[in-house]
Amino acid sequence: MFAPVVRMETIRTVLALVAQLKTKVYQLEVKYAFLNGELEEEVYVEQPQGYVEKGREDKFYRLRKALYGLKQAPRAWNNKIDHYFQQNGFTRSFSEPSLYLKKEDTHDFLILCLFVDDLIYTSTNPRMAEVFKKNMMKEYEMTNLGTMRYFLGIQVQQSDEGIFISQEKYAENRLKKFNMLKSKPTDTPMSINLKLTSNDGAPKFDASIYRSVVGSLIYLTNTRPDIVHDVSVVSRFMSDLSNHHFAAVKRILRYIQRTQGYGIRYTQEKEAQFFGYTDSDWEGAIDDRKSTSGHVFFLGSKVISWSSKKQSTVALSTAEAEYISATSAACEAVWIRRILVDLRQEQNTPTKLYCDNMSTIAMTKNPIFHSMSKHIELRHHFIRKLVEDEEIELKFYGTEILWY
Repeated sequence: MFAPVVRMETIRTVLALVAQLKTKVYQLEVKYAFLNGELEEEVYVEQPQGYVEKGREDKFYRLRKALYGLKQAPRAWNNKIDHYFQQNGFTRSFSEPSLYLKKEDTHDFLILCLFVDDLIYTSTNPRMAEVFKKNMMKEYEMTNLGTMRYFLGIQVQQSDEGIFISQEKYAENRLKKFNMLKSKPTDTPMSINLKLTSNDGAPKFDASIYRSVVGSLIYLTNTRPDIVHDVSVVSRFMSDLSNHHFAAVKRILRYIQRTQGYGIRYTQEKEAQFFGYTDSDWEGAIDDRKSTSGHVFFLGSKVISWSSKKQSTVALSTAEAEYISATSAACEAVWIRRILVDLRQEQNTPTKLYCDNMSTIAMTKNPIFHSMSKHIELRHHFIRKLVEDEEIELKFYGTEILWY
């Protein structure tokens, strides 16, 4: 059993929208949230030690409500709070089960994101936000945390100029834990010529330490798109690793040591059009010759989503690798477009997706290129349908332009 939680991409999109609308984000925390869940299944527990009723030692208790430690507890709580929201005028997003919207009149609305027992909310009307807070504190035992400042390890600074998010404290704590706080800093997280492989002949390294460090770095990518590719590369060697792999991880930590305060700033702009970039290498992984897909999406100049991931199949050409990467990016774009519709920020024009490969663009528009694409898995051709439906517009953007 599990409870759905809001995705980080959704949180960043909401924060970008808040900066655009110049509102505030507030935070509530439910006390003893799981104790509010009502069980649908029959669950029995033994009598606790020291509280066994004499003469009825063979009896059990039947639970009517959830307890902490019960595997059904998260789902029971989520069902309870979801029912409450929907009974009180909220509409749940089909694309993001932990995102809710409540409309009032034609212009004002309230947005709510739920992460187990943590709630963040914002509204175009301060009165709506105040009424929601009072109703929630009346219905449940809550902690009012005021304006959002710290959420899931992410520091949030709200001001008249906009919103700045970072994980500076989290980064500092990780550096302390791994004894890298006083290490020699470096300007880049990874050498551009570094090629990691499983069987490099170097002495083996402790896998448990490696996994702990890489796991911390993966969470740090929630506000650090500058390290997402490098973390993706080192995370491929969780089980078969050596000192060379750990040296690459230490370099990322040395880069973090120099850039602890880095984060993302969201500000208000005249226009906030949704668009993205996609790119790929070709046969970058030495062990299996698979390529890596990468994409990043913006709302105006505000970055809200990014990814770097090794492809599941081996590409036979650069064009195929770029095509697979573009399809992956297009799927993310479709999902974000739906989230923006839920947030009343519908995109009325096709989302521009910039790519630096003309063959890829040709394959999305013209199925005549059969010899180039006949072997590509069917699911990767999803982007053709998106281009036909004018949800996605793939445009050329030369790599050399990015350096200006």
